[in-house]
Amino acid sequence: MMEHNTTVDRIAAGLGGGLVLLGVVVLGLVETLAGKPYGAAPLTNDAGEVIATPLIDPTLRTGLVLAGLAVLALYALYRIATPEPATEDDAPAEVVAD
Repeated sequence: MMEHNTTVDRIAAGLGGGLVLLGVVVLGLVETLAGKPYGAAPLTNDAGEVIATPLIDPTLRTGLVLAGLAVLALYALYRIATPEPATEDDAPAEVVAD
């Protein structure tokens, strides 16, 4: 099955996987290197004043991951709807009559 990768397969895998990796790994590493706060919520003091916010907006990271998952889901639907190309192994075998 892997030998039948088309351009659509490569684009969908690269785009979907790339968006998920960018949102989770790359931006997570950037956020970790930038320092606290690591979470999505900004840090506040006892008075409720915001004293630190995440470097990268969590909405952006979430959007990238969801876009990647949407691309992969659309690709899966495309693969389900598209029949596999016939191979020589799928051809009916000839049966010799007596």
